[in-house]
Amino acid sequence: MWGCGVLVRARTRSRLRRELFPAWDRGGFAAAPYSASAERSRVRALVYGHHGDPAKVVELKNQELAAVGGSDVHVKMLAAPINPSDINMIQGNYGLLPKLPAVGGNEGVGQVVAVGGSVTGVKPGDWVIPANAGLGTWRTEAVFSEEALISVPSDLPLQSAATLSVNPCTAYRMLMDFEQLQPGDCVIQNASNSGVGQAVIQIAAALGLRTVNVVRDRPDLQKLTDRLKSLGAEHVLTEEELRKHEMKNFFKDMPQPRLALNCVGGKSSTELLRHLAASSFLRISNFEAFGCPSGRRTTVQPSSRS
Repeated sequence: MWGCGVLVRARTRSRLRRELFPAWDRGGFAAAPYSASAERSRVRALVYGHHGDPAKVVELKNQELAAVGGSDVHVKMLAAPINPSDINMIQGNYGLLPKLPAVGGNEGVGQVVAVGGSVTGVKPGDWVIPANAGLGTWRTEAVFSEEALISVPSDLPLQSAATLSVNPCTAYRMLMDFEQLQPGDCVIQNASNSGVGQAVIQIAAALGLRTVNVVRDRPDLQKLTDRLKSLGAEHVLTEEELRKHEMKNFFKDMPQPRLALNCVGGKSSTELLRHLAASSFLRISNFEAFGCPSGRRTTVQPSSRS
């Protein structure tokens, strides 16, 4: 059942991406030219009028572009990813649900085409991302209010800018909000190859933190290990390796983790807990939160460690 669900989601994401951004699959999206005189009748959006299976309820529709005035900003979307949280929102089982009918997509990056007379924070040519979830980024163009947007540098890689507001923000908050970490401190996490996990690796490296990154075993483990280390991972271990008795010697050569980040649960989280230093934190996190991790914080006292 789990495998079927993954396949359905993968097919749904592929179809939605092809319908809204056909140039993305041809590898030419970032370089595609744009003219302010483009046909307004070709403004397209992926819209759903009721909750349900995204493959059934999401429709590709033409929309009229609203006039720009006052604090309005006309934005041409450059790229918009499909996150699991986007799918959950369409299904109706996410914590934040926009008013229907709604345009899908919580994350993305666009380029400012025109601004209203009272807009001061952005100008034509600037890149912008959503300030909050629910903006509806699965569209080719739209007119948003200035307060709904955040300006970002236009020299960022396109895919990095388009995925800036969910996973990196979540990773940063988990590293900063629950323990006062100092350079040289150790953080351990599972699902280290996830979007948030990779962001944790990069941010931790920039902060001078040491990381132990746990992944599931797989045929291409060495390839994955090399990729995570290229991002700044100090150690990459499989869940099986983490359970071995030899791990006691491993932590003789480096400090025990002061913070654990878990998004798997079960035995995997138990293993993270076993290796935490006394009075440290295990973060049980939903990695799909929109820049705002949810879950619980657990204080680990010496008596609770096995």
